[in-house]
Amino acid sequence: MIGASPGAPHTAPRTTRTHTNRTRTPSTERRTDVADTDQTGGRDKRRSGPGGGLLMGRPFGVPVYVSPSWFLVAALITWVFGDQLDRVLPDLGPVRYLVSLFFAVAFYASVLVHELAHTVAALRFKLPVRRIQLQFFGGVSEIEKESETPGREFVLAFVGPLLSLLLAGGFYLGMKAVDPATVPGVLLAGLMISNLLVAAFNLLPGLPLDGGRMLRAVIWGITGKPMAGTVAAAWVGRALAVAVLLGLPLLTHTGLLGNRTEETGGMDTVMDALLAAILAAIIWTGAGNSLRMARLREHLPELRARSLTRRAIPVENATPLSEALRRANEAGARALVVVDGHGDPTAIVRESAIASVPEHRRPWVAVSTLAQDLTDGMKVSAELTGEELLDHLRANPATEYLVLEPGGAIYGVLSTLDVEKAFVKAMARPQS
Repeated sequence: MIGASPGAPHTAPRTTRTHTNRTRTPSTERRTDVADTDQTGGRDKRRSGPGGGLLMGRPFGVPVYVSPSWFLVAALITWVFGDQLDRVLPDLGPVRYLVSLFFAVAFYASVLVHELAHTVAALRFKLPVRRIQLQFFGGVSEIEKESETPGREFVLAFVGPLLSLLLAGGFYLGMKAVDPATVPGVLLAGLMISNLLVAAFNLLPGLPLDGGRMLRAVIWGITGKPMAGTVAAAWVGRALAVAVLLGLPLLTHTGLLGNRTEETGGMDTVMDALLAAILAAIIWTGAGNSLRMARLREHLPELRARSLTRRAIPVENATPLSEALRRANEAGARALVVVDGHGDPTAIVRESAIASVPEHRRPWVAVSTLAQDLTDGMKVSAELTGEELLDHLRANPATEYLVLEPGGAIYGVLSTLDVEKAFVKAMARPQS
């Protein structure tokens, strides 16, 4: 494009949605469970994105990654659960840590089942899932689009906690078949309790938790406005973050969570406060991300290929750059499209390449030497808008795209830089 700075970004803005079992955002938003998250572009299917971790498999065609942070929390669970086993089954000795490690793996397998429930529901609703990631405080299902109806949104959020509750019930039935004072009995009891906690935490009615998405769906269904549901559920999520920050240490200190106050030492108090701070930060951040992503979604329809396109003029291969720029300036155009002898477009003259040619050399440089050959992915319909436009750009990374009328006539050139500027403007606008 004439006059713009060289080196425009090679990718369009990405919107993604994330489900979290945890404690993720647009078109992507992230939810949080202490063990599950969903959040919401096209990447190489064989590799994870930054920080993706270790690829463990592809159930239902969706890659599952284990984040490096998982190994840290697995070690922590092994240590803590091992100490508890020493009190219940003192005869185990050092073997208790192997049992504890098995518990950590089994617990995260339960988290994976929770996430797979979100994933299967999303796939049933024709919503693409980029990946599942197991990480420090649970799991994340990265769903790339939002549900089209509040009913689907509710179902998509509810299936995760539902599966956790069913797992807890299954472990409870298993407990009835074994001696509770044995390794299988203790493991089944621990898995039952942990899955109950995961379900209960995720059902809290604030974003980014599953319960927050369910609340959002209910308000959306009542008001007909998804943004109203998001705002309400996000502010409830922020209130929950404050409640966790202040309430969790208080509950553990007073013994309401089952611990005896005389057994609570100074280190336990510090660990409780640290855990509360981490959980509160995750919930608060997730709620804020949900608000930002919802605001972006509200303004996405304003992103129109036609309105963002720069006017272009056709030039032939051998046209000197100086002559092509003169014609463009006379026509008030800001881009050059190379055409063949029949007037069909074959390439786009790259803006960064134009900027790299000194003015005194431009009469001797043909536009063909600065052009990028057109591929099918670089051709964009002038009618594309919103998320459909972003999806096309994300799937076909380039710095410029040829915009065509429905009949095939050249409309102009779309710069990724212009789309990104419009994207940022949409994010900055106040919500309606």
